[in-house]
Amino acid sequence: MLILIHLLTVLSLLAPTAGCKKDIGADNIYTVSQHGPNRDSVNGTVSGSRRNAITAAVAKASPAVVGINVTEIRNVQVSPFGGMGGFGGWDPFFTYTQRAKVKALGSGFIISPDGYVLTNDHVAGDALKIIVTTTDGSEYDAKLIGTDRASDVSLLKIDKTGLPYLKLGNSDDLAVGEWAIAMGNPFGLFSINDKPTVTVGVISNTNVNLGVEEGRNYRGMIQTDAAISSGNSGGPLLNANGEVIGMNATIRTTAVVRTEGGGEQAGSIGLGFAIPVNKIKEVVDRLRAGETVNHNIGNLGMGFQDLTDEYKEYLNIKNDVGVVVDPLYRGGLAEQAGFHAGDLIVAVNDEKVRSTDGLQSAIYAHEVGEKVTFHIVRDGRPMDIKMKLPGGK
Repeated sequence: MLILIHLLTVLSLLAPTAGCKKDIGADNIYTVSQHGPNRDSVNGTVSGSRRNAITAAVAKASPAVVGINVTEIRNVQVSPFGGMGGFGGWDPFFTYTQRAKVKALGSGFIISPDGYVLTNDHVAGDALKIIVTTTDGSEYDAKLIGTDRASDVSLLKIDKTGLPYLKLGNSDDLAVGEWAIAMGNPFGLFSINDKPTVTVGVISNTNVNLGVEEGRNYRGMIQTDAAISSGNSGGPLLNANGEVIGMNATIRTTAVVRTEGGGEQAGSIGLGFAIPVNKIKEVVDRLRAGETVNHNIGNLGMGFQDLTDEYKEYLNIKNDVGVVVDPLYRGGLAEQAGFHAGDLIVAVNDEKVRSTDGLQSAIYAHEVGEKVTFHIVRDGRPMDIKMKLPGGK
């Protein structure tokens, strides 16, 4: 039996993992993996020996993972006492906010041999200067080709050819419980030895909607228990074949970790989330084409409230879920479209909504200028209201 397990492992390592170009035209900059070992058989060889499918995937992917250092302008709290305030901490009576240059770091990965790099918008979207560091220690100035704040995806370009790169897998074909490999640059460790850090876990869940955070709409996310910490943002989440299935983006449960310089950063204690790669492909194609992705939705002319027992009794609502329109602003876009105060919104474009957070996420999944259909209930009767989404300032 042991010989059979080792034989399976060797066959897995020798099996071809190279994909072929996605057959959608020469303008595509990334490679989609369409051939390779069956993932079920690969997952079965993970525990067969010390050199297994995961170590093979890591060895293949590591050269294409990069560290990213950025300089950006942020609002920072400043104290005339050098941050101490005379009391061993910030003094609320003397601190103030000002715009200042701040250095930050994150992770990324190369998706084409001519230097296209993916990372998070929250890593590089507002950067004045971006430095990409590869595993051979080389540093390159990177150009921001485009960014989409809502999906938290940025596309960079460095002036280098012949680079190792990762192939993009299929995030619609994930099995909960299959192996997941997170790679990146936690706590700036990449800068010490020019190597990405690897953590391994499983796909814990798929299609998780986290809602809108600071303008970023985390929808359909991949949940994993592979540890994702500060600095991992923008790094790849891989399957056991070494194909990208997502981009590490956010964590939910955190612990405070002391850094060497005396600061504090968040460390994962269980729940990490990655943007699914199929969503990333759509965004990359648009950014590469020079399109502007605009989810900056303006004022709809109405407010939203979660459905409570008080609302159900007062408005005689029989539904158990939905979002109440309250208030409705006179002369606003919503009133012009036909909304009434007290309408119950139950879905947007056939996507059911259960809370104000869910409604906000459903709306911000669309772009300025799109027409969306709100499915509502008024006086016990279902109705549809169409509205063209306005732009914000």
